[in-house]
Amino acid sequence: MFSGSLVAAVTPIRQGGTIDLAAWLRLIDFHAANGTRGFVVGGTTGESAMLTDAELDELTREAVRHAAGRLAVIAGAGTSSTAASVARAARLSALGVDALLVVTPAYVRPTQQGLYRHFEAVAAASTVPVILYNVPSRTAVDLLPATVARLAALPRVVAIKEAVDSMDRIDELLRLVPQGFTVLSGDDATACDAVAHGARGVVSVTANVAPRQVADVMSAALAGDAARAAALDARLAELHETLFIEPNPIPVKWIAHRLGLVPAGLRLPLTPLEPAHEAPLRRAMMAAGIALD
Repeated sequence: MFSGSLVAAVTPIRQGGTIDLAAWLRLIDFHAANGTRGFVVGGTTGESAMLTDAELDELTREAVRHAAGRLAVIAGAGTSSTAASVARAARLSALGVDALLVVTPAYVRPTQQGLYRHFEAVAAASTVPVILYNVPSRTAVDLLPATVARLAALPRVVAIKEAVDSMDRIDELLRLVPQGFTVLSGDDATACDAVAHGARGVVSVTANVAPRQVADVMSAALAGDAARAAALDARLAELHETLFIEPNPIPVKWIAHRLGLVPAGLRLPLTPLEPAHEAPLRRAMMAAGIALD
């Protein structure tokens, strides 16, 4: 279920700050038609820190209903509080999702034992599979492979989204985790290499605006066609990099708006893209074979 291209979906927000549910449903159709295998609701790219529980619940319910089995729906359940994450996991897993994505607790900087107990509690509260999410560049804590291996022994912990851009990290994870545990890349720029090392796909920012292209890269990589995968990914290399010219999701939402996929809204403390960064994003999209307005 968790392989290929999975999109860390943007949340469509109007200029006034309300969520555009009609655009949300169109996004799901767009990804289902363009090879995306999984749809992450309320992840970092979806402005999870700025969504209320009620909004996250509504987005999740609508995604499950509208996707109707066409792609896996994965809800972001992680917060910096174990108690809040447990409550969220129990609530979201009851909405019919295929899995929960649970990020390491940002800012708190727990020990590895603290991380183990946090994820253990969240997994126990869930009724669906749990995907761990390690992104130390944003959370200031690193979920180490030995701790992942301990967590992989728990019944519902089935995968990790690993956003450390190191093939040594991918190799170590795959050496330690049990057979059947899935490693997914959380870094678009190195995802193709990660699959060559044994990862099963990517949870992608780039797929928001180039879903077919990312899906094709992952299909070739998973089929063992390294040359084709590398050639396809080379066209996306500039985009992978330029989507982080400002903090995610500012650049990707700017492009998604120009493509007519979502409104232009962001929620503070995120701010609109600086005009000086528009030209590099346009060039990156052209390199990927996609023209903006």
